[in-house]
Amino acid sequence: MYNPKSLKAEEFISDEEIRATLAYADENKNNIELIDSILEKARPRKTDKGTFCSGLTHREASVLLACEIPEKIEEMYALAEEIKKAFYGNRIVIFAPLYLSNYCVNGCTYCPYHYKNKHICRKKLTQEEVRKEVIALQDMGHKRLAIESGEDPVNNPIEYILECIDTIYSIKHKNGEIRRVNVNIAATTVENYRKLKESGIGTYILFQETYHKESYLKLHPTGPKHDYDYHTEAMDRAMEGGIDDVGLGVLFGLELYRYEFAGLLMHAEHLEAVHGVGPHTISVPRLKRADDINPDDFDNGISDDIFAKICALIRIAVPYTGMIISTRESQEVREKVIKLGVSQVSGGSRTSVGGYAEEERPHDTEQFDVSDQRTLDEVVCWLMEMGYIPSFCTACYREGRTGDRFMSLCKSGQIQNCCHPNALMTLKEYLMDYASQHTKDVGDEIIMKEIENIPNPKVREIVIKNLKEIANDNRRDFRF
Repeated sequence: MYNPKSLKAEEFISDEEIRATLAYADENKNNIELIDSILEKARPRKTDKGTFCSGLTHREASVLLACEIPEKIEEMYALAEEIKKAFYGNRIVIFAPLYLSNYCVNGCTYCPYHYKNKHICRKKLTQEEVRKEVIALQDMGHKRLAIESGEDPVNNPIEYILECIDTIYSIKHKNGEIRRVNVNIAATTVENYRKLKESGIGTYILFQETYHKESYLKLHPTGPKHDYDYHTEAMDRAMEGGIDDVGLGVLFGLELYRYEFAGLLMHAEHLEAVHGVGPHTISVPRLKRADDINPDDFDNGISDDIFAKICALIRIAVPYTGMIISTRESQEVREKVIKLGVSQVSGGSRTSVGGYAEEERPHDTEQFDVSDQRTLDEVVCWLMEMGYIPSFCTACYREGRTGDRFMSLCKSGQIQNCCHPNALMTLKEYLMDYASQHTKDVGDEIIMKEIENIPNPKVREIVIKNLKEIANDNRRDFRF
């Protein structure tokens, strides 16, 4: 029985409902009248309170995903771009992953950290090594991290994660500091989520991997992650533990993509129905080659075109969510999907434990091959040359604009009064402290241009003053 308000995984992610959805989508994939009505429903509308988007249900979005009519796909792409601009403007948030430990007791068949892999080098960072990693990341210019760890209650208990978070926040090196730590660790208890919240984390991220329960059990044959229900219900426990912002994601390539797409949107609908706020972010990783893992062993891989379509339809269906793409994807793919809805990208990433402190990129502890191996400076410059503003802003989290408070500001359009100025000021910090001369020249030009796009004259005046103090007085961390 499908029930988005249920707290039982099998009821809010209903296999029967997903199959009925896919059948409905197949029946209507050429129904122009229905497709046009779905697209019309999703269009942004101006109201007295700002721009409003209704989003789409999992069933409506699945009809669009099934549609193969070229001109309708182009309409979807244009709409996704329109929605992206309405709520996120031309800002792209920058972050980096930090791998703390690759010790893991699970038997996940698609991950090189699986406990049977005897030739991967196992490593767990000491607090001194965490410090070295964070300084290396700060010296690149990063302000926002997503910490990652395998599941191992002996080597990676919650106390270790909390200690690492404390260490990360404590390090102030030159003008560098990590202002937001997002956490991507295994499903845990309400009590442990409460501890994470108290430690000052930003978003709690957990990839479902696959919503297809039968496949999930086969792909996770051993270890605590084998428990599909416990894993799928993790976000409800996180929110019960006080974490306002949670991030969803599936690993595309493990199961049929249309099934995963429907399940992902149902999970978003469930969070909205139960907690009054949907996912803060949705990630869209694809299965990639890694030590002991060959993606060709999995027969559900998706093309770049299908991947782009999925990204566009997530933006249309869940218009207010942040969308994340990592360095798993190539520069070419990232360039395409940023336009279609992605709002956060990683830069200069290393997916190995202790990788940032090494001069040469190590491969012996990597979780997956990195397709985009450019430096952070190169990524920042690339984004600006495409007309985007790389943002290192973490103000909403530190000003308490999280959960439903963030979403209400986003839906009303008021978030623009904070995010655009904050993006420009944090970009200026990066340019002053870390950028190459060419990147600095490009950045200064885009900042001067973008100042004129701040609609509120008072805010514009404050931003100009703050930018001068960043440049001339070495002051940092202004925020609205």
